[in-house]
Amino acid sequence: MATGTSSSYPPPPPYYRLYKDYLEDPESAPEPPPPVQGTYPLFGSTYTTDVVLPSLEDQGVRQLYPKGPSIDFKRELTSLNRELQLHILELADVLVERPSQYARRVEDISLIFKNLHHLLNSLRPHQARATLIHILERQIQQRKQAIEDIKRRREEAQKLLKESLQNLDGHLA
Repeated sequence: MATGTSSSYPPPPPYYRLYKDYLEDPESAPEPPPPVQGTYPLFGSTYTTDVVLPSLEDQGVRQLYPKGPSIDFKRELTSLNRELQLHILELADVLVERPSQYARRVEDISLIFKNLHHLLNSLRPHQARATLIHILERQIQQRKQAIEDIKRRREEAQKLLKESLQNLDGHLA
């Protein structure tokens, strides 16, 4: 075991020199690269910048709820949740009575979880919109409150100024 061995940090990459005069002249630094569009490789896999939720069929998973654009998410999620509870109870029974036959029940439970997960992921855009609406409404409410507070303080300041002027007029007269 080596003792007393140390090494310093490696030097910074040479392109740091491109930014040495940035504080004096921000225009001297190079422009950042444009955002990536389409597909790109990363760590040996190909990714895309398109935000598209792949269908269950594209992933090789059987879909347990009806296909189509008009899905009643609440009803389907409730149905899948009940089915999941039933399958978990069946798994418990199988583990007690026939432990060697549990694999099929576990696969069924996995399929239900994948369907639940896919349904929940398809609700993400709606959730994002609802969250954004909530944040914007709260900001509007806070700004209205701030405006009312400013108006109230302005009226108090005007009242104090008027009283001060009357007191000065009374003392000068």
